[in-house]
Amino acid sequence: MKLKYFATYRDITRRKDEDIAAPENVLDLLVRLCRRYEGFRVKLLTLDGTDVGEETIILVNGRNISHLNGVATPLTDSDTVSIFPVVAGG
Repeated sequence: MKLKYFATYRDITRRKDEDIAAPENVLDLLVRLCRRYEGFRVKLLTLDGTDVGEETIILVNGRNISHLNGVATPLTDSDTVSIFPVVAGG
């Protein structure tokens, strides 16, 4: 599975993308990333660890997981997951 990181998430991971074996679903992926990269926990997940944090947008094959099955969206090795911070501006 291809992971793509954008903006501040590139700073945390020190990479713009990487290939990993696909976990069962998006939540499993986020938990795995939080264990791997210091600083992700407060950004990727809610305090209880059951959903995507408010600061993060996750796309699976170009589709926002909020329009799929949320964190229960299943993943396969052929998927591309993109992780973006929410952008604020004015």
